[in-house]
Amino acid sequence: MSINQKMVSNASAANFAVRRVAAVAAVFILSTVILLTYNASKKSINLVVDGKQITVKTFASDVNSLLNENDVRLGEKDRVYPGLTEKLEDNMTVTVRKAVPVTLQVADNKLKVITAAATVDEVLEENAITLSKLDIVNPAVDQPVKKGMDIQVDKITTGIIEEKVPIPNKIKREQDNNLVRGVVKVVREGSQGLAVKKWEIIFKNGRETEKRLLASNIVQQPVDRVIRLGTLQTVSRGGHQIRFSKALNMVATAYTHTGRNTHTGIAPRVGVAAVDPSVIPLGSKMYVEGYGYCQAADIGSRIKGNRIDVFMDSRSQALSWGRRNVKVYLLN
Repeated sequence: MSINQKMVSNASAANFAVRRVAAVAAVFILSTVILLTYNASKKSINLVVDGKQITVKTFASDVNSLLNENDVRLGEKDRVYPGLTEKLEDNMTVTVRKAVPVTLQVADNKLKVITAAATVDEVLEENAITLSKLDIVNPAVDQPVKKGMDIQVDKITTGIIEEKVPIPNKIKREQDNNLVRGVVKVVREGSQGLAVKKWEIIFKNGRETEKRLLASNIVQQPVDRVIRLGTLQTVSRGGHQIRFSKALNMVATAYTHTGRNTHTGIAPRVGVAAVDPSVIPLGSKMYVEGYGYCQAADIGSRIKGNRIDVFMDSRSQALSWGRRNVKVYLLN
């Protein structure tokens, strides 16, 4: 082999070696790029399902693919945060809340609902339940939702009413020794007063549960009733001083012989009278103006209350007596 040929052969070998090194370098670089790309596309995700958290490695690009990849099936009311189309990023947390049944009672209306809400407040919001400042929610609105939970909402309302209330008047009694005992004379009738009371009414689910007095104003003062009570116990009749314990204004009629004895068993005679025993006890001695002294010894079916029936010896005398207003004195 000539020198020139040998030189050409050596040059070819060198070129081959260079190409080989270049090829190896290219493969290394490509492998490195592929590895970096692989590692860059693989993400670590915190997956939380109903409060249970696991860390998964995934090449999925969005939340929906991640759930499919991990066999997480969603019901109609289940919730996912972030949304299904959200792009995944390394160290992202994906939360799935499975819907559960709860009972929601608002006032007297009860319904069963399926919800994936995190708190009681969210359940109310889902069902368009608006609360006033007075409404009562049990459990509290910040409590976490649990399967089978009973949520009670009591609607509290208030109202203001005004009520007119009579104020009783007092009776002022004055003794009068110019009036016979038992006689009552009205000096002033008097009248009731009037107060206006303002109340706050508390209603729970439409039913009154409490009544609070806010104000009470007297718009008319009561006027006392004034009466005079007779204290006089001695009167002069027919030239005689009659001392009595009580005087009664009564309606007097008269009766005569009936062929029967009186209720107390004695024979009827002048000086006997029929009375209502609930007003004048049987056996009481009396003085009847226009008739004289007598005794309560009989009763009658029509003699009720302030009635008295005096005995006369004849029918003509009874008819002549007729019916009249008299004063009856019960004797001591």
